[in-house]
Amino acid sequence: MAHLVYLGLYALQHRGQESAGLAVSDGETLTVVKDMGLVSQVLDGRLLAALDGELAIGHTRYSTAGPSSWRASQPFYRDAGDHEFAVVHNGNLVNVAALASDAGMLAGTVTSDTDLIAELVAAELGRQLPAGRELETAVAAVAPRLQGGFTLLFQDRSTLVGIRDPHGLWPLCLGRLETGGWVLASETPALETAGAHVVRQVEPGEMVVIDASGCRSLRPFDPAQVRPKLCLFEFVYFSRPDSTLYGQNLHLARQRMGEQLAQQAPVEADLVMPVPESGIPAAQGYARRSGIPYQDGLVKNRYIGRTFIAPTQHLRDLGVRMKLNPIRAAIEGKRLVVVDDSIVRGTTTRAIVQMLREAGASEVHLRVSSPPYRWPCHYGIDTGTRSELLAADLGVSEIRAWLDVDTLAYLSLERLVEATGASRAGFCDACLTGRYPVEVPEDLRLAAVRAGSSDEASDGLQALALQLDG
Repeated sequence: MAHLVYLGLYALQHRGQESAGLAVSDGETLTVVKDMGLVSQVLDGRLLAALDGELAIGHTRYSTAGPSSWRASQPFYRDAGDHEFAVVHNGNLVNVAALASDAGMLAGTVTSDTDLIAELVAAELGRQLPAGRELETAVAAVAPRLQGGFTLLFQDRSTLVGIRDPHGLWPLCLGRLETGGWVLASETPALETAGAHVVRQVEPGEMVVIDASGCRSLRPFDPAQVRPKLCLFEFVYFSRPDSTLYGQNLHLARQRMGEQLAQQAPVEADLVMPVPESGIPAAQGYARRSGIPYQDGLVKNRYIGRTFIAPTQHLRDLGVRMKLNPIRAAIEGKRLVVVDDSIVRGTTTRAIVQMLREAGASEVHLRVSSPPYRWPCHYGIDTGTRSELLAADLGVSEIRAWLDVDTLAYLSLERLVEATGASRAGFCDACLTGRYPVEVPEDLRLAAVRAGSSDEASDGLQALALQLDG
């Protein structure tokens, strides 16, 4: 089972590149292995060969709460008397301080929200619980107290429990192996890579329990709380293009975004090129609808990870030129339509435009297949302060000037949702609109607005805003 989880984690490497780990049970002992680094660096054949077991969970980390450190890497392990378990988490809680206070803990001593969740479940396991169903009972008792976005997997020696928050902000899917075993994963390609076929998506507010008796579904949340609000950026950026969400293939959805963008913001140009790799499907759609030839203009170093989810702005800046290089022969003297999926902090985009200018592009027309990213995410994306966000206080014309592009257009929210093919399914668009589906405590909101950043890029944006204000 450790080998299958290893394969699944490889398929999910794009979701986190800071640390990796897994927990394996052979029915008597629960073993946890984790370290800083990529899946291939943390887990090797010799290590996996020593991890016998028929039940396992794994995780790749992208830190949004807590430090980027070994202590905060996952899975988290707890020994609750006669009951040991491990937990992995995708998302972010907004009520950590209140939960820590209720548990008699100091919020400052909690490594991360996952650490706190583990502590709360361990406390429940200290009570008298139904024999054989201790873990699911403890998780069902704790889950309704959690606020924010969370997809969680727990395992003890004999049981696997998966759960999504009532809004289903982050995805979780269920699959089955040909041998009859069950698999849970954030995205469908992880199931397929591990040799499982997709059964269905786990629903918002649903808890799935897998043990020797099979797979069953429970509903621990108040039905009135269950309102599907999947993160819209799963469609735009986070999930792999071969993933399926709300019954829609994301590659085709992203192509439709490009088509909508061509309708909304046409321009005369010589070629359409993507910012690889996440901008490729939208660029294909833009070219198809506009009739402008599609051509690659940037080469990506495939050994460099996602710069957006690097843990510091300094590393993101250094990663841009290592990651991308222009094809001068393809773009010199050309009017370019450059298509990207989003602009968050803007420093990567600005560096790309500069590279294209240096390579001889005569015009650069930037098209973005999502609306301006204006508001911090409190549920699991590392955009903690408005000062980090290029569009937080700047209009489109001001952003165009700072990026040094000839024209700039963002896809409208209405067209974006239409392009998903699941417009009535329910999405969280808080980062675009400021409408948060889960109430965010005032102290977190104020911190997100007021907190400054010491990195040079944010300082530059603040200086730009002052200059534009006169």
